[in-house]
Amino acid sequence: MTEARIISMDMARSRPAVSAGSRLAGATGPKPRASKSAKGGAAATAVTAPKRRTPRPTVVADAEKVPESQAIAAAEAIAARPSRAPRDEAAGDESLEAKLASFIDFLQRRATGDYEVDEFGHDPELTDRVLLAAMRPLYRSWFRVETRGIENVPSEAGALIVANHSGTLALDSVMTQLALLDEHPAHRSLRMLGADLVFATPVVGELARKAGHTLACAPDAERLLTSGEVVGVWPEGFKGIGKPFSERYTLQRFGRGGFVSAALKARVPIIPVSIVGAEEIYPMIGNFKPLARILGMPYFPLTPTFPWLGPLGLVPLPSKWIISFGDPIPTDMYPPGASEDPMLVFNLTDEVRETVQQMLYRTLVSRTSVFG
Repeated sequence: MTEARIISMDMARSRPAVSAGSRLAGATGPKPRASKSAKGGAAATAVTAPKRRTPRPTVVADAEKVPESQAIAAAEAIAARPSRAPRDEAAGDESLEAKLASFIDFLQRRATGDYEVDEFGHDPELTDRVLLAAMRPLYRSWFRVETRGIENVPSEAGALIVANHSGTLALDSVMTQLALLDEHPAHRSLRMLGADLVFATPVVGELARKAGHTLACAPDAERLLTSGEVVGVWPEGFKGIGKPFSERYTLQRFGRGGFVSAALKARVPIIPVSIVGAEEIYPMIGNFKPLARILGMPYFPLTPTFPWLGPLGLVPLPSKWIISFGDPIPTDMYPPGASEDPMLVFNLTDEVRETVQQMLYRTLVSRTSVFG
């Protein structure tokens, strides 16, 4: 199989933001993402509009009592009423044909290597059309994710997303990635910093690279931030997603503040993010530590449904999610070399943690129901 073209980060940032899913059949390059309201428009315009039937004028029982001018005006008013168009099945068929042709074109380009990845292995088209496409039903219909304050994320410049971590499985990070790609006006790609275990796991590590993520290390974080990318970090790590249900929405320790140092060096804003709803998808009531050690996992969760119901226990509960993007915390006012000041790094880390915790409290107070 032909290898993909590798482009530098600077070249990738100089190109306009596009959605791979908007490519039409036979296109030789990516086209701008169509808005949700415009989807299906191309198929609809190709169908001939049905001929409008002029309704018959209403017959007046006693014509002698009604002036002729009023009768004509009434007939014209009735004729001007819009008629209800019959259901057009041809438009749906054509849309399906266009989608099928686009998918075949996608497979052909993959087979010939006619696609691009960046220095980290990020494949935007594969991420949008395959990896995240499988998660969109969860985002839209199962968790019914609601986003707030997403305009706080810049449309072009780099930024560091810092969020709480929970849910036994790290679905909260994927839902945040989908929120930025689908809901943000600029369709920003979120480049997450993951633990070593993620990239050491077969298949999962390779897919994570394709989705644009990298190891949680300072050089990679700084490279992405200075290139204008939106980088996401979940400082609680496994302590956050593996905490018991009794400690839900209580933030764990945020580590040593390495993410703050990276933001200070790149001089990009830190955007605190709170995620409400993920704690309830797999309520963790126990941890089978002996089995976790055997499997090399940080924990082995016991929930009300897993492992008691077998594979069915892996189905997450349909909680209602709210992802809130807080006001940016600027870092460009600090002098060069501020990242080497341990007290400044500690204070900023504590400020971000406290901000996320307060955002969680406010959202929980306003939430009327876990599943509503």
